[in-house]
Amino acid sequence: ILALIAFICIETIMECAPCEGLYFFEFVSCSAFVVTGVLLVLFSLNLHVRIPQINWNLTDLVNTGLSTLFFFIASIVLAALNHKAVAEIAAVLFGFLATAVYAVNTFLSVQKWRVSLRQQSTNDYIRAHTESRDVDSRPEIQRLDT
Repeated sequence: ILALIAFICIETIMECAPCEGLYFFEFVSCSAFVVTGVLLVLFSLNLHVRIPQINWNLTDLVNTGLSTLFFFIASIVLAALNHKAVAEIAAVLFGFLATAVYAVNTFLSVQKWRVSLRQQSTNDYIRAHTESRDVDSRPEIQRLDT
């Protein structure tokens, strides 16, 4: 929501002298909103379960991490190049708020990703241990029984 509000604020600006910072902020806010929105729909409707080949925890981590970084950079650039217009100040404010929210989400995504890695390694260990029990390690005993 904060990315959308920041995008709307930046779209209300009619004039800019050096427009590069404004365009970069516009790109970051729109991209973050769209990608996060698509992932939100996928997770909300449990559509991610249908595509198990993708590591969704890692995908969420990469999205939130990159969004945090780019929102932070774009907000600093826009703050440095703004012309004290109300819309620019509001966009910078919402940009920094979005940075903070994405940072918290990145922290939570890292924790979730670590838990999934531990579960995967535990499952691999259990599977390997079970398979090693299934394989007869002493075939000479079988020959004597026959």
